[in-house]
Amino acid sequence: MDSHQHQDGAQARDISPGSATDASRVTATGHHDHMSHDHGAGIAPGAHTHHSGHSGHSDHSGHSDHSGHSDHSGHSDHSGHSGHSGHSGHNGHSGHAGHTERFRRLFWIMLAVAIPVVAASPMFAMILGYEVPGWARWIAPVLGTLMYVWGGSPFLTGAVDEIRARRPGMMLLIGLAITVAFLASWGASLGVLHHELEFWWELALLIVIMLLGHWIEMRSLAQTTSALDSLAALLPDEAERVEGDDIVTVAPTDLRIDDVVVVRPGGRIPADGVVIQGAAHVDESMITGESRAVRRGVGDRVVAGTVATDSGVRVQVAAIGEDTALAGIQKLVADAQASSSRAQRIADRAAAWLFWFALAAAIVTALVWTALGMPDDAVIRTITVLVIACPHALGLAIPLVVPIATERAAKAGILVKDRLALETMRSVDTVLFDKTGTLTKGAPAVTAVVPTEQFSVDDLLALAASAERDSEHPLAAAIVAAAAARGLDIPASADFSSSPAVGVSARVGEHIVEVGGPNLLEANDAQELGVADEWRSEGAIILHVLVDHAVAGALRLADEVRPESLRAVDALHARGIHVVMITGDAAAVAEHVGAELGIDRIYAGVRPEDKASKVRELQDEGRTVAMIGDGVNDAPALTQADVGLAIGAGTDVAIASAGVILAGSDPRSVVSVIDLSTASYQKMTQNLWWAAGYNLLSVPLAAGVLAPFGFVLPMSVGAVLMSLSTIIVALNAQLLRRLDLRP
Repeated sequence: MDSHQHQDGAQARDISPGSATDASRVTATGHHDHMSHDHGAGIAPGAHTHHSGHSGHSDHSGHSDHSGHSDHSGHSDHSGHSGHSGHSGHNGHSGHAGHTERFRRLFWIMLAVAIPVVAASPMFAMILGYEVPGWARWIAPVLGTLMYVWGGSPFLTGAVDEIRARRPGMMLLIGLAITVAFLASWGASLGVLHHELEFWWELALLIVIMLLGHWIEMRSLAQTTSALDSLAALLPDEAERVEGDDIVTVAPTDLRIDDVVVVRPGGRIPADGVVIQGAAHVDESMITGESRAVRRGVGDRVVAGTVATDSGVRVQVAAIGEDTALAGIQKLVADAQASSSRAQRIADRAAAWLFWFALAAAIVTALVWTALGMPDDAVIRTITVLVIACPHALGLAIPLVVPIATERAAKAGILVKDRLALETMRSVDTVLFDKTGTLTKGAPAVTAVVPTEQFSVDDLLALAASAERDSEHPLAAAIVAAAAARGLDIPASADFSSSPAVGVSARVGEHIVEVGGPNLLEANDAQELGVADEWRSEGAIILHVLVDHAVAGALRLADEVRPESLRAVDALHARGIHVVMITGDAAAVAEHVGAELGIDRIYAGVRPEDKASKVRELQDEGRTVAMIGDGVNDAPALTQADVGLAIGAGTDVAIASAGVILAGSDPRSVVSVIDLSTASYQKMTQNLWWAAGYNLLSVPLAAGVLAPFGFVLPMSVGAVLMSLSTIIVALNAQLLRRLDLRP
């Protein structure tokens, strides 16, 4: 095992108290213990920052009850929840899968029933110029009644719910229209009312179209993951507790403070604690979002849910249950989910206004025609107004746009989980980026090579790569990768050796080549290059290369900024959006990256549990915040933000907490989401105006406002215009397919 691996534990005990406050510290570049891995690379004492989020969750006690979040604001009974107004409390739509299947099945059944209803409807036959045979006279009334009772039940139930809640909306408008059409049609079929009031075909088409719209909507709302479920799944099912000379398998809930547990290679750590025996590389990606395993040895803190990848360790339990870091994060996610306000759908608002408009128009129509001494016309005109006001196009205005928008997004590597999040993106004025793995690549890279006069940049890098080639450490891999990227021939090496806290050494040709940090320079009584001070102020990892025990040059390693990040920030600025970066790294590193990218505001040294509070701080300033992150520590902030966007390469919990998933790691995708949100909102608005505009125009005409001039809108013409408006809305939604979302 080389010094890359051995150095962690040794260096952790060598660091002065001012360098790090706990054993879970993060180095200046955001890579846990990277300056101590391997080479003891020179980092300024101030470059270390707190990472006490792994251990500081004792203040979260008392938060064990998450059961209240399982029903998502009490929507346990969704029988009448088919409408719009009932969604306002949903953050996780786990119950929508059943609604999707219900509406899908009901749509196809009602579509099959609607065909004979429409064909046997006398009014429809009159419009097309054919007659319904006498034997088929009762097909439309019988099957139409079936459609009203069965196919219309979701809307009727939803209408009752809206009446009880005193919040009229889409369900009440649809319920009113189909009920009036049903009663009027029976009246016409029985000869009690005028034959023009036979609306069986209109009733059938209305129910089918609305079922289609709600099926599409439920499908778009269905979610298959839950942030809280993903968090709970991180804990192992069993723990191995040391009891004297025996090892007993117990449930993690049975563990107590100061218990000692055995964590085998590849096993998950069952509780927060301190390593008391052994050392292992621990995969903390599910907590930190970092892709690399971090070395944890005796005295180092470890966190529940993380994985010991290569070795077994014994851990003394320091926190259990609700006091663990994982439980604290879980509580923050649950709180943010419960407190997040959800915007009311614009279609529901339009439907509410349209309901009152239609009701007022019907009352005025009845009163005016009755006052004119034409009670029969009053009945006909009033019923016509109520039926024609039903929002065929309005019911499809948004549901038709949603699947097209999500399809366009998917082709651009954007997965829309929550359409409300997509709608909100257009109004975002602040984008908050997590630094590591989002704006940067999340892995060390050689960012500068400075040789002495005796060597060229290529010669120095080739020699360093040759010495490092037998090492498996990320810093070594970065050096070898840098040499390969320049197309250098890496000479063969021999006699590879490593020394904890010093560095690596190998024979390359006739020369001894060494690569390491400050301890290597001290061992050879050598001085660092002058450029090291500048690099140190930027929080970079500094390695020196020695050839035959004399300094040949220095390497600067840092978490490399993605080349797309600058273009993403520039594009956001061009849209007038404030760009903020948040990181657990030290201020020097954060400010260097921020200056390189032109970031407007920087939050540095932020502990995982404090990220959500920073989002709230921005929101308290009146900002609409979109947060982009990739780790469990980002989950509370992702949920707290007005829109959470998770990098697809991140953890399941981050993905489950976000409304939008970016399948790739290109930060420019955030700009694509904003463009998609703006374009889809425009299509929704256009559709709503068209649908509502049809009603605003046709209702007065159907009421007979132009009767003094000899024109009254025939019901048949109104029905045709109603269908035409639906077709126009559908075609307008299709225009969204022309949107190019490629970064």
